[in-house]
Amino acid sequence: MRRPPLKLTLVLAAVLFGVAVLGLGLVRAATYEPPAAAVPPDVVEAAAETGSCAGVPAQAPRELRGMWLTTVTNIDFPSRPGLSEAQVKAEYLGWLDLAVAQHHNAIFVHVRPSGDAFWPSAYAPWSEWLTGKRDGKSPGWDPMAFMVAEAHERNLEFHAWFNPYRGTQPGPDGPGADFSKLAPDHPLLKHRDWAISYPTGKRARLYFDPGNPAARKYVEDSILEAVRKYDIDGVHFDDFFYPYPEDGQDFPDNASFTKYGAGQSRAQWRRGNVDTLIRELHERIHQLKPWVKFGVSPFGIWRNKSTDPLGSPTNGLESYDAQYADTRKWVKEGWLDYIVPQLYWQIGFSKADYAKLLPWWSDVVKGTGVQLWIGQADYRVGEKGAWSDPTLLDREMTLNEKYPVQGEIHFSAASIRRDKLGAVTRYRDDHYATPALVPLMKQLPANPPPAPKLTDATRGQDGVLRFTSTGMTGTSWALYRVDGKAATLVNTGRAGVPVADPAPRGGPSTYCLGGLDRSGNQGPLSAPLSR
Repeated sequence: MRRPPLKLTLVLAAVLFGVAVLGLGLVRAATYEPPAAAVPPDVVEAAAETGSCAGVPAQAPRELRGMWLTTVTNIDFPSRPGLSEAQVKAEYLGWLDLAVAQHHNAIFVHVRPSGDAFWPSAYAPWSEWLTGKRDGKSPGWDPMAFMVAEAHERNLEFHAWFNPYRGTQPGPDGPGADFSKLAPDHPLLKHRDWAISYPTGKRARLYFDPGNPAARKYVEDSILEAVRKYDIDGVHFDDFFYPYPEDGQDFPDNASFTKYGAGQSRAQWRRGNVDTLIRELHERIHQLKPWVKFGVSPFGIWRNKSTDPLGSPTNGLESYDAQYADTRKWVKEGWLDYIVPQLYWQIGFSKADYAKLLPWWSDVVKGTGVQLWIGQADYRVGEKGAWSDPTLLDREMTLNEKYPVQGEIHFSAASIRRDKLGAVTRYRDDHYATPALVPLMKQLPANPPPAPKLTDATRGQDGVLRFTSTGMTGTSWALYRVDGKAATLVNTGRAGVPVADPAPRGGPSTYCLGGLDRSGNQGPLSAPLSR
């Protein structure tokens, strides 16, 4: 759930390593100039050739662009619990409008924030952040089906975001570890041996025990239910595995460790439990639907180099040791399709320098086939110190272009909409000024469609140039317009959505149309049409 939870992670870093949390906002970024060395050969090109149109190369950016739409405690959406179906739908469409305006091509929606579900599930109760109650009663409609369909209508990938182990969340009515306040159909009522309460006090919540094999299988099955029932494009986790340590308390998993530890150290056993979840989910998702992507957005530090020579040049909380998340191993073993480290620090920050973590993560993915996307801290814009500079995110994204980064996800949707200091507008204009195709993943199925045909075009009173076409057999389309020595991508859409150039030039132009399969592989372009 990356919160304001991210602020929790920073507090924890302070507790464990003596980092003053406020310093994250107060320390000014050192002036940073990208190295003068040549760009490494594996850096992804900003615009890749996708064919030829009227004798010139057709080019389109290939990068993932997305935002997290957070539902837990109604951080982003819905704006409050208990809204009507019409209100929830209208709010969601507003978020999709924002994504389209930003030239995003994906959205990451929190559909299982805390042991619950935004769909009619046989495994989990309805989310209180949707219904406003913990009674498990249906709202009378299927939000997931609506959200997936509307995202696809706008040619946005829909990545379903799950918190695997969280069973409850503290709310206004008290701690989240009170069994008497669970929905009647909550699985932890039936299987109390799966439940662990942590920490003590007001922040208590219930977790599915990662060390209990039956609980782990339930968690996997509940996620695969959504994969099976809905036409989602990805399964997504953020940074919550074993909970971040709080108040010096250890996670009370003695019962399962005694039963299943098999002579391992507790830390080794815990990491093995999370490894198993990641490996099995990767296998089961691709067995069920080979085109569905699986990725994780972990805390930005795996281990510090002072602890492990393979670690990063940082001095902060280590997810390997604090959460038992061996994210580097998951990449090296190929158990993920993409990884999105949360690099929520500024360039030049002494404890965790963005400009040093970025090349470290780039080296981790090198040669693995796992794509590197970056989690960007839009929510921090406007904080005192370095984050009061409206150019910071823009400069970080410029630095991304020097490395094999194939996308960014922004936390979170509400921060994008607020656009503090104009920082979002700045990086959108500099980096997302035109549409982009999703990056290709070689491990996914490929079936590029044959060339479609453009037959005619009409300019409407609104200035939009609308095309008629035939032979479109792919999942989506990409429209190219010849501009000088190249044909550039001007619009994309889902198959069945009319082809159009929303901002054509004043005079005649030449266009070509391409079809793409579910994995984003583009087939040959149509013959050119001049209008």
